[in-house]
Amino acid sequence: MKRNRQSAIPLYDGSRETLQSRPVRRRDPEQPSLPFDPMPDRVEPCLALLRPTPPQGMDWLYELKWDGYRLAIHIEPKGVRIITRGGHDWTHRFPRIAEAAKNLGVGSAILDGEAVVLNKEGHCDFGALQRSLGGRGGKRASTEAVFFAFDLLYFDGHDLIKTELAVRRHLLEDFLDGSVGAVQLSEEAHGDGAELLANVCRMGLEGIIAKHRDRPYRSGRSGDWIKIKCVQSESFMIVGYEQSEAARGGIGSLLLAARRGDGWVSVGSVGTGFKAADADYLRKTLDKLKTTRPVVPLKGKNYVFAQPTLIAEIEFRGWTDDRNLRHASYKGLREIQDNAAVFDIAAASKSRRSGLAVEVGMIEAEVIENEL
Repeated sequence: MKRNRQSAIPLYDGSRETLQSRPVRRRDPEQPSLPFDPMPDRVEPCLALLRPTPPQGMDWLYELKWDGYRLAIHIEPKGVRIITRGGHDWTHRFPRIAEAAKNLGVGSAILDGEAVVLNKEGHCDFGALQRSLGGRGGKRASTEAVFFAFDLLYFDGHDLIKTELAVRRHLLEDFLDGSVGAVQLSEEAHGDGAELLANVCRMGLEGIIAKHRDRPYRSGRSGDWIKIKCVQSESFMIVGYEQSEAARGGIGSLLLAARRGDGWVSVGSVGTGFKAADADYLRKTLDKLKTTRPVVPLKGKNYVFAQPTLIAEIEFRGWTDDRNLRHASYKGLREIQDNAAVFDIAAASKSRRSGLAVEVGMIEAEVIENEL
């Protein structure tokens, strides 16, 4: 998928000599701090809307969709901070990435990107990323994770949030040109969006992201960024499990719920995707969270209900007519710091009504919302 960056059309002066711009020069980190733009303590991330097909036209650029943890790296004179999507400081969880960022040789910067662990084929492995961190609630520091930067929000004393993406990407590409190791550039994928998506899906990857070249960096789901997935994947709350003597760990399936405003609504269950070790951990943890008052109105002879604490990442193929996930498969647990990422049916319906989301799952989510 990676291609060499295309050269810009050359400009000429009167002598027909090619005019070339000077490369971005990084300020000496040792020089005194100058009174440029104040550096934000934290920037709420720009989030991508889910759609079934990529947008077309020269206004859009495409990148691979990474399957990991969304992070922001803050490079400051006093050191490096790694902030999660929910605003938690995880510098200690990614020491290799922090060290690589420290050695980039810039006085100040904010990089937006995603931490992933790659398998032997060079594909993202979400389960391996979790294991590198010691599992949910684990305290292990990941030495395997690589950070792929796809945006530059602040650079060398200059706030770039109101600058259009094309300029931010140009600066980012010059900044990380040739960078290897724990901090790398998320390359732009050139070509037709539909063809790129087809190739990515054939390779068994997550999908692609389309971004509008002329937009500033806007927090939330503004529609400036669009994600197109090969397989749908969202985070759901585990609200219990179905006991089974024949299943691994005694868990036949996990009972799942999505947000609906301030409450919860059942979206069915998942009984595939977890290994024996996963099932053992889930059983022990959910048994500690047992409750006699389920957060969703479910009845089942072998159901064990749990307080809404564990968040599971689930792959699925759509929604059934009875408002459940179709062909669901368990991918792993999300950290509690990612609580904001739990799928919200009401929010999905609101986005659809605003004309910002046309993705099939969200349309069906609106149907679910109306029927409940």
